[in-house]
Amino acid sequence: MKKLFGTDGVRGKANTYPITPEIALLIGKATAHVFQAAGLGEKKAIIGKDTRLSGYMLETAITSGMLSMGMDVLAVGPMPTPAVANLIRSMGASCGVMITASHNHANDNGIKIFGHDGFKLPDAVEAEIERHVLSGEINSEHIDSSNIGKAYRIDDARGRYIEFAKSSIRNRSLKGLKIVLDCANGAAYYIAPLIFKELGAEVIETAAMPDGHNINDRCGATYSQHISKLVKEHNADVGIALDGDADRVIFCDAAGNEINGDRIIGMCALDYAKRGKLAGNRVVVTGMSNLGLIEAMEQNNIAVDVTAVGDRYVIEQMLKSGANIGGEQSGHVIFMDYATTGDGIVTALHILQLMITRKKSLAELASFMTEFPQVLKNIDVIEKIPISELPKLSAVIDECTRTLGSDGRTIVRYSGTENKIRVLVEARQAADVELWCNKISAVIAQELGVTIND
Repeated sequence: MKKLFGTDGVRGKANTYPITPEIALLIGKATAHVFQAAGLGEKKAIIGKDTRLSGYMLETAITSGMLSMGMDVLAVGPMPTPAVANLIRSMGASCGVMITASHNHANDNGIKIFGHDGFKLPDAVEAEIERHVLSGEINSEHIDSSNIGKAYRIDDARGRYIEFAKSSIRNRSLKGLKIVLDCANGAAYYIAPLIFKELGAEVIETAAMPDGHNINDRCGATYSQHISKLVKEHNADVGIALDGDADRVIFCDAAGNEINGDRIIGMCALDYAKRGKLAGNRVVVTGMSNLGLIEAMEQNNIAVDVTAVGDRYVIEQMLKSGANIGGEQSGHVIFMDYATTGDGIVTALHILQLMITRKKSLAELASFMTEFPQVLKNIDVIEKIPISELPKLSAVIDECTRTLGSDGRTIVRYSGTENKIRVLVEARQAADVELWCNKISAVIAQELGVTIND
């Protein structure tokens, strides 16, 4: 068996290792064993999922594994990832599981595990769970029939999260705003429209009819063209696109222009700083964030901590530095005052509140920074050969870094969730971006033997 955990839980093709019912059962057993041994929280786990058809298969297997170890399971059904994280804490559970492949299409699925505090697991705990699963040494024979866990459906889970989300902006009215809401046919398809409607916004729903197969299918946060078109057609004030598990969000302004995570983080940080609420007067972002954001923050005397790519690394640094706003360009935005992970709905509520209190359009609020020209190319690969073992690629990356100096940068890395290598090039001059992206891509095609589709 191969390694299980990647950069964001266990991920892969549904019904193919490691996303099989057999492995899911072992993950359920191992997770219950590890958290019961730690003695944190009650002997119960929250299990949520998005809308993929394979979620039923995995939910049943994980539940069986946990019950066999004497742990109770509280199943909440289709629910955003941040809702599961919130429910773990509010219900005093020892851990939680979210069954989702986030922004990936329906043929993928994944398993994210959270601790009793609602945070994603540190590497050491993931490694312990993985060790138990791969060794096959999890014995449940000591749990007799009278000590087997019980499984429950939590019927009011949706209502609990709805009230939590609205309370993050103190139930401020959104009356007067017309929004297009793209639910990606995912976990927030039912909850998200209710939240915005209850607060008074006029909501035009789209991609809110999941069928088990259409999650993230030409919709959602990774396909903003969908809301861009609808915002213009309906003359809406703003478009909001969630991803499959609603832990990330991307916006469109009234003209249909995409507003990504960098601008979301920046405008919220400036608002918090103005009100004296930006902890440590700093934000945390990843190396994928545009240099224009960093310049804008520094010009406003806001410090910027830069981490490795992945929201878990952002959260680790936020906890270390005490920052209360951080996130990724992809739309994961963490408001640590309210949540323990990225929350697309809470982020959207904060942006809409900001539009109302500042009496400005989203385009006006987002105009605080000038982006450096940037290209991000995703190239399919068959095998993830370490970049350090690819001498020609390493050489061209070094050459690009030296040439651009402080006026640009390049990041080349493998995706943690897909068989892709990502090439990001950013520079003050667009011509330099195109030149170096093409050079690096050509070397990748040569050394990895892949075809690049522009």
